[in-house]
Amino acid sequence: MSYSLTWLPKVLLDAGLKVAECPGWANSGRAEMGSVEGVLLHHTATTINSGNMPSLNTIIHGRAGANALTGPLAQLGLGRDGTYYIIAEGRCNHAGPGIWKGISAGNSHFIGIEAENRGDGKEPWPIIQQDAYARGVAAILKHINKGAEYCAGHKEYRLPKGAKNDPNFDMDEFRDKVRQILNGDSPPKFIPKAEPMGLFRSTLRRGIANDSPLVKSMQQKLKIEIDGFFGIHTETSVRAFQREQGLVPDGIVGPKTWKLIDDATV
Repeated sequence: MSYSLTWLPKVLLDAGLKVAECPGWANSGRAEMGSVEGVLLHHTATTINSGNMPSLNTIIHGRAGANALTGPLAQLGLGRDGTYYIIAEGRCNHAGPGIWKGISAGNSHFIGIEAENRGDGKEPWPIIQQDAYARGVAAILKHINKGAEYCAGHKEYRLPKGAKNDPNFDMDEFRDKVRQILNGDSPPKFIPKAEPMGLFRSTLRRGIANDSPLVKSMQQKLKIEIDGFFGIHTETSVRAFQREQGLVPDGIVGPKTWKLIDDATV
C-alpha cells in the first residue's frame, strides 16, 4: 500500500540536502497520515559510536525488549554526515502521548525525524548534521506552509513533562535557525558541484540537467548501459556501487564517489 508523503525526497533534494531512499520506503507506514501540521525532532540515543546511521534498521523495523515498539519509528533518519534517509511515507510510531500547538495526535500530524546521536551530552553534534537538521525541517515546513513554531522537540511535546529528553539541544535556538532559513537569511549550502585538485568534474545526480558525456563516462566505468541519461537505473547502480564501497548510498556522484569509481576502474 502506498501513502501520501511521496514529496519528501524532492523537497529535501531541492533544499540541497543529501538523500538516501531506503528500500521499500514508498510502501512503508503504520497507516495513512492525517493532515501534516509540523515536524517532531528526536535523537536516536544509540549506543553505537561508529558508523553514519547505525540505528537505521531499528527505525525501520522497530525495537524489541521491555519497551518494544513496532516500526517504522520515524519517516526520516538523519545520519551523522547530514544525509537524510527516507524511511516511510506513511504514519509512524514516534510521538506517543503529548501535545504541541493544540495537536495531541502526534503520529498522525507530525513528521518524525530521528537524528543519530547518543543523546548523552558527550557525543557532539557535527556541524554538517546540525545544518542539515535545520534545513530539512525548514524545507518541510515551507512545503506545508507552516512557520518555525511548528517544529517541536519530542521533549517539548511528550507528556508527562520530563518523560523524554530528545533532542538534547536548545529548541528555541534551533527554531531561530529554522526561522532564518525560512526568511531567506541563511542561504542553502548545496553539495559541491566540482572536484578539488583540478579535475573539475560536475556532481551527477538524478533529476537535474547533467552533462551527458560525463554521465556516459561514469556509466562506462560502472559497466552499465551507456545512454548518457541519469535515470532510475543508473541511480540504482550508483547506490549499489556506493554500498559496496562503504559510502552512504545516496545515488549522487560527487567527489568521493568519483574517486572510488576511478580507483575501481584503474
